[in-house]
Amino acid sequence: MKENGKQALRLLALCAVAAVVGVAAGALAAVFGRGLLALGAVRDAHPGRWLPFLPLAGAAIAWCYRRWGSRAGRGMGLVVDAAHDEGETIPRRLIPMIFLSTWVTHLFGGSAGREGVAVQMGAALGRGAGRFLPVKDSRKLLLKAGMAAGFGGLFRTPFAAALFAAEVTAVGKLDLEAVLPALAASLAASWTSGALGLEKFSVALEDLPALDGPMALRMACLGICFGLVGTLFARSLHRAKAELARRVTDPVARAALAGAVVAAASLACHWGRYSGLGTNLIAAAFAGGTVYWYDWLAKLAFTVVTLAGGFQGGEVTPLFSIGASLGVWLAPLVGVPVPVAAAAGYCAVFGAASRTLLAPALIAGEVFGWEFLPFGLLCCAAGRVCSGGASIYPAQRTE
Repeated sequence: MKENGKQALRLLALCAVAAVVGVAAGALAAVFGRGLLALGAVRDAHPGRWLPFLPLAGAAIAWCYRRWGSRAGRGMGLVVDAAHDEGETIPRRLIPMIFLSTWVTHLFGGSAGREGVAVQMGAALGRGAGRFLPVKDSRKLLLKAGMAAGFGGLFRTPFAAALFAAEVTAVGKLDLEAVLPALAASLAASWTSGALGLEKFSVALEDLPALDGPMALRMACLGICFGLVGTLFARSLHRAKAELARRVTDPVARAALAGAVVAAASLACHWGRYSGLGTNLIAAAFAGGTVYWYDWLAKLAFTVVTLAGGFQGGEVTPLFSIGASLGVWLAPLVGVPVPVAAAAGYCAVFGAASRTLLAPALIAGEVFGWEFLPFGLLCCAAGRVCSGGASIYPAQRTE
């Protein structure tokens, strides 16, 4: 009983500190997220005014990281290594650098996400807080709590965020000890960012079909397609980074070249339709707007080139948009309602590319309603089985 009491006090202390980390991460996520949306609106109002300067913006980001970034340029790789407690420290300069560089990427028309910023900021806060808590594994567990706080504060999906932090660092292994502190942090972060005005994206799916045998088979077929596309994204990103680094060794020149390619293609293709997060494609998928058959592939290509060139941001929201756009066009082929297929793609492509299962399944419930959870879980599971060995997080361990 004495030992159980010590464990309970340790867990209580971890959850209390995690909640404080969650409040701080949620506040940062609100400032970052609202600022990002405002900059995106400025860019979308006059895309031709900003896109021509994307190469200069990329060169400036790469130069700053080379000059002051130190190990901060490793991004999620640094976070994953620190989560395995390999003695890695997360430099404090990571927070302002990734914060500002991601804003610049989006303002000038790069195609990137935002979760990388939030997760890395939260991880840095959690790792720092763990240094002052004299309990076993505090730095590792609070780092994962910080990851959950960043994800949950930005997307306002706290349950998915907690599971994401617990499963993303090692494929096929769920860190059960981290779940409760991560949940405390993500709930606090989601509440804080919501109180500060960051809105949650959600779509209520009505009149869902019965999940009988034929429908389950259709959802599994969709999941296989989404899994292959998620793997395509991850493999393309790895290959593009390697090829660009081999052909253009100077990171400043590499970022400028990637920015020039993205800017020229963006001005030629619908004037910035594929810039930014991809929320325009997500909105079109669920509101009955125009979604072209090639939207998912174009968004994939734009995002790969942007991130491979050294621009900052993330992959998750573009993966959401790729999956939703692809779902719109797969829906009539497999006989599934368009909103159902778009919602399944929203979750399953992300799951396949990140090699996670529980987090994308819970996103299905938190974003599209808990009645959709069985559909999302089935599709994510099928996609995960077909996702191969590639991941958008190359430092991810395989247990």
